[in-house]
Amino acid sequence: MKPPAQQKTNILFVCSKNHWRSPTAETLWRRHPELNVRSGGTSPNARHHVSEDDIRWADVILVMEEKHKSRLKAEYTRLLDFKQVHVLDIPDEYKYMDAELVGQLNEAVPSILGID
Repeated sequence: MKPPAQQKTNILFVCSKNHWRSPTAETLWRRHPELNVRSGGTSPNARHHVSEDDIRWADVILVMEEKHKSRLKAEYTRLLDFKQVHVLDIPDEYKYMDAELVGQLNEAVPSILGID
C-alpha cells in the first residue's frame, strides 16, 4: 500500500540550467514511493528557475555543485535557514540520462536520503 502523500519527503534537485543533471535526477527518483521530486536551475536562463515556492516546498535540496548552493543562499537566505542542502559534487559534464551521471546519482542520493 502506498503511503499518504504527506508522508513523502519533498526533494528538490538543482543544477545550473535545469537541462541535463537535475532533470535526470528528477526522472530517476520521481517514481520512488517515499519521495516527491522537482528540479530547477539557478541560472536566469534555466528551463525552470528555482523559485521561492520550490524552496518552501522542499524538505531536502540536492545541488549538483557547491556554486549552486552558494547561489541559492544568496537568493533565498532566510528560506534556507531550516533546510537541508547537500552538494552532490557532480560536474557539468553529462547529457540527460548519461549512464555515468545515472550511476553517480544512484550511488549518492540513497545514502544522503536514507532510502533504498
